[in-house]
Amino acid sequence: MKALYIASTGMAAQERNVEVISNNIANMRTTGFKRQRAEFQDLLYQTHRSAGSQTSSTGTLVPVGVEVGSGVRTSATARIMSQGNVVPTEKDLDVAIQGDGFFTIQMPDGRTGYTRDGSFQRDSTGMIVTSDGYTVEPGVVIPQNARSVSISADGTVEAFLDNDTAPTQLGQLQLANFVNKSGLQGAGGNLYLETAASGTAQVGVPQTDGLGGILHKYLELSNVNAVTEISDLIAAQRAYEMNARVISGADEMLKAATNIF
Repeated sequence: MKALYIASTGMAAQERNVEVISNNIANMRTTGFKRQRAEFQDLLYQTHRSAGSQTSSTGTLVPVGVEVGSGVRTSATARIMSQGNVVPTEKDLDVAIQGDGFFTIQMPDGRTGYTRDGSFQRDSTGMIVTSDGYTVEPGVVIPQNARSVSISADGTVEAFLDNDTAPTQLGQLQLANFVNKSGLQGAGGNLYLETAASGTAQVGVPQTDGLGGILHKYLELSNVNAVTEISDLIAAQRAYEMNARVISGADEMLKAATNIF
């Protein structure tokens, strides 16, 4: 009975849906995290009678055909790149992006990563790095004698050195943007990787060419909404239960058919 297979695809789809929701909820407090949404497509249809087929020699046509679908599949887990709330931290190297863009990160294996997590640190050489020690591009070094480090909205990093009365510019952070941000590949560690679907990174100065600005001593929280996720979870549970009931019902029908013989 095809109903068993069709219902099983529904259960598998909702299981994947719950996995996506659980990952969103688990990362509610992850800096710069962007929630995902499971999307679905119906499977191929078996046509028993085509709509518009001729039923008589006089040209009578069937107004509605007979089609039976094969179930559902997960077509995508789209990443929602909406802005998360920004909160003050008072930490010298914490920065948040207000608007579009990603910080560019040099990974140890030579690949370039992209992140919205601006909880940066200084390594032993004074280089601005991520919490995993990856270099933030372009490399900006903060000297040991630097004080009152500030990062402006356009990414300019300045600090007072020794007893100077005027700040010294140490470098400038840059942001990258993509034609299709949802096409980025999650790499873990709050990093994304460029893909053929995302398009090539377009790197520029903050507050130019549609890029967002930098908020110094702020961090961007995840864009996960707890109420929305719980509502989606309940809907996924109900859909899973209904598909399970279809399997039970189809099984009872098979038993009844078997008992006839």
